[in-house]
Amino acid sequence: MNSNLYRLLAEYPLETLLQTIPTGLFLIDTNKIIVYWNAEAMRITGYSAEEAVGQHCSFLHGDPCHMECGLFSETTPKPEIGLTCSFQHKDGRTIALTKNVDLLRNRDGVIIGGIEAFVDVSRLKVLETDLRSVVEERTRELELEKAGLRAVLDGMVDPAYICDSSYHITFANRAMLNITDDIGQKTCYEAIYQREQVCDDCPLSQVLQGQIVHQEKSLLETGQTYEIIHSPYPLAKNPTHKLGVSRDITERLETRRQLQQTNRELDAFVSTVSHDLRSPLTPLIGFAELLEDRYGEQLDDIGRECISEIKKTAEKMKDLLEDLLILSRVGQLKMPEGPLDTTEIAENVLLELADKVLEHRAKVQIGKMPNVMLPESLLTDLFRNLLGNALKYGADSDPHIEVSGYEFPERVRFMVVDHGPGIEEEERETIFEPFKRGRHTRGTTGTGIGLATVAKIARVSGGNAWVEETPGGGATFIVDLPVTKEK
Repeated sequence: MNSNLYRLLAEYPLETLLQTIPTGLFLIDTNKIIVYWNAEAMRITGYSAEEAVGQHCSFLHGDPCHMECGLFSETTPKPEIGLTCSFQHKDGRTIALTKNVDLLRNRDGVIIGGIEAFVDVSRLKVLETDLRSVVEERTRELELEKAGLRAVLDGMVDPAYICDSSYHITFANRAMLNITDDIGQKTCYEAIYQREQVCDDCPLSQVLQGQIVHQEKSLLETGQTYEIIHSPYPLAKNPTHKLGVSRDITERLETRRQLQQTNRELDAFVSTVSHDLRSPLTPLIGFAELLEDRYGEQLDDIGRECISEIKKTAEKMKDLLEDLLILSRVGQLKMPEGPLDTTEIAENVLLELADKVLEHRAKVQIGKMPNVMLPESLLTDLFRNLLGNALKYGADSDPHIEVSGYEFPERVRFMVVDHGPGIEEEERETIFEPFKRGRHTRGTTGTGIGLATVAKIARVSGGNAWVEETPGGGATFIVDLPVTKEK
């Protein structure tokens, strides 16, 4: 041992050490008479050394040692560590203790007394009791919540079940039992899907991480298709089970299939009719122009006006049929293999509309826009209608038009901003319907199909289109689309 440590121990009396340790300590002789009592023992029990020394240790009313003291028992090995008991404080209250006891021997090994070191754990006992009470109360609340949830699930018409982390079903409501055989102690993949192994698309691991997972699954035995919502249970944080709630969507899917088929047939009908009606318009316009060129000078004013009306009406019908053809093909085109340069497509549309830009002396600014995975013809139709709309109705009041695009984590947004007369608030919903036109469009040519095409492109792409007021006046058309991942 280091000599400095020896010197320190020699200069630091044992009595001082015993009086400063944070543990109650007393010594007794072989008659169990207290012969030493330290300061911590006085703090814990309330008895001073003068009151304790010379007393039989039984004055502390220790429990259970007052009934059977094993300190000097030859059958009890020493030392004894971590015992629990209690003393009676001087003021009469009971103090909970943990203690260690051992025998004191002289140099010849003869027992000359005993030593007991103890710590007050009364406060810990109180906290433990309070905590146990809180835990028991919370456990009762959770049981009530579980009982309430299970009662609700049992009364649902939608099949529902709960399974643990080993896939075993711990609860199934009546609706689930009506479509499955006796569940017993089976796993979900055995009882519901008649499989011998876990389903390849099983979401259990995701759910136990706190995620909510949506699925569509079909049952081979019934032929029904269900939409299933898998949720963490009983809590979103650190769940132990998975709650699966199913809804039969077989009829909905069939209705959707029929509606899609009807839409395809309607689009095909519109396409066919538009094509068939457009065919005779070409010679009609041609003959009207021939009459005007060859015989215009021989006709009176009424005759020339009639030819002009024939041409204008035929051209208008041709534009309408062209717009109907575009509207009918939306949603029928295949997706491209990779993202397309949206900025370049918008610039090409602007070149296509150069005559209108010059006519209205417009100043169109196209910013850098995010690339998207949409058919090029749809993107062209989208910007052609939005830019054409802005040039026709907004550029005469203020020639500035801005085209921009922004990318977000799950979607992209395109905006075409003009500073014209704007659109009345009550008209902002209806102008996206076919053949609907705003009040400010009166006196200008148009078919009422352009914005309906924009709305349909957004809708079939899983997005949305709407119009807002431009700050300071004008209309801001917005198309919001989900991000489509590359194949």
